[in-house]
Order: sequence, then structure tokens, then C-alpha cells
Amino acid sequence: MGGHGHPYSPAELELPGFVPQRLSQGEILAPFLAASLLVVLAVWLISGRCGGRLSRTDRSLMCWWAFTGLTHIVLAGSFLFFTPDFFSKENPSYFDELFKEYSKGDSRYAARDTVILALEVITIGFKGPASLLAVYAIATRKSYSYILQFAACLCQLYGCLVYFTTASLAGFNFWASPFYFWAYFVGANSPWVVIPTLVATRSWKKISARSIPS
Repeated sequence: MGGHGHPYSPAELELPGFVPQRLSQGEILAPFLAASLLVVLAVWLISGRCGGRLSRTDRSLMCWWAFTGLTHIVLAGSFLFFTPDFFSKENPSYFDELFKEYSKGDSRYAARDTVILALEVITIGFKGPASLLAVYAIATRKSYSYILQFAACLCQLYGCLVYFTTASLAGFNFWASPFYFWAYFVGANSPWVVIPTLVATRSWKKISARSIPS
């Protein structure tokens, strides 16, 4: 524990009434990973029943959008509406413990930094619903599918840019150790940089191909 009774950085961060984490890292991550795998598996199997109309790429994209959409809505919704004082609850929920754990990689969550709050509002207001709409659009071959995916990817990339840039401008010292920096701050957010970049590139090519006169 730091000098203020919590494990986060910076040590002078004030968290009145902080209650130590009760679940271990494994007890927190295992349910999240299991639920994520279940979502991906379910969407993959359901998409395979679409009469062979969908390619493996489309089915993979449906899995990604379902995973990211539900992750955005569930986690952002929990953070914004149900866990405002997660670090001080005497009887914490799973999500309280999850945010305590993630705050070791970015203590701005524990501090409820205004930048984080703004990003999470955008996440639950646009990125989550847009991601789930993309699942439907791909499955039903809607004409707006690629435009929607492109827009959602740009929003995700912009969110990551703001997330990382503001951390740098604010001192770049929000992780408890190098392990949490690489595992949570970098590692846990990297998929929302790499995959949206690839999907946005593919979507742009598809949109451009449609705009070329035959």
C-alpha cells in the first residue's frame, strides 16, 4: 500500500475511505475472459447458420463487434452509473473489484478523472450501440455496413488517442508498476488500436470500390 493507504500511483492520490481489494487478479480476470469467449463463440456459431451467406471475415467481424459493443456498454455503464465510489464500498460487487484492479494500470479511473468520464460517456452513448448495430448490419448485409464500421473505428481510434495523449500530458504516472503499465494501460487497450485500424482500412477499401463506376 502507498502512503495514502492505497496501491495506486501517484501515491498522493486522495481516495477517502479506500477499502482494499478482496478478489485476486485471477478471480477478476477469469470471469471477464470466460464471458468474452462465450460471446465470441456464440456469435461465431449463430453467424454460421446464416445459410453460408457470410464469409469467415464477416463472421469474425461480427464476433469482434459483438465483443467490443457489449464490453463498451457493460463496463462503461457500470463505471458511470453503478460504481461511482467503487474504491470505498464495504461490500463491493464484481465490477467494483474489476475497476480497483484496472486502476492499478490507470489510477484516473479511481480518481474519476473528467477525461475518463467524458470518454466513457462517448463509449456508452455511441461506440457501444454502433458496435452492436454493426453486428446486425453485417449479418443482414445492409448498405451502410462499411460506412458504419468505418465511423465506429474512427471513434474508437480517436478515443484511444485522447486516452493516451491526456495521460502523457498529465504526467504519465498513473500505473502502480511497469507490469500494470504494460499489461493494463498498454496491453488491455491495444486491441482497440490495432483491430479498428485494420477494420477501418478494410472498410475504406470497400467503400472506395463501390464508388468507382463500373
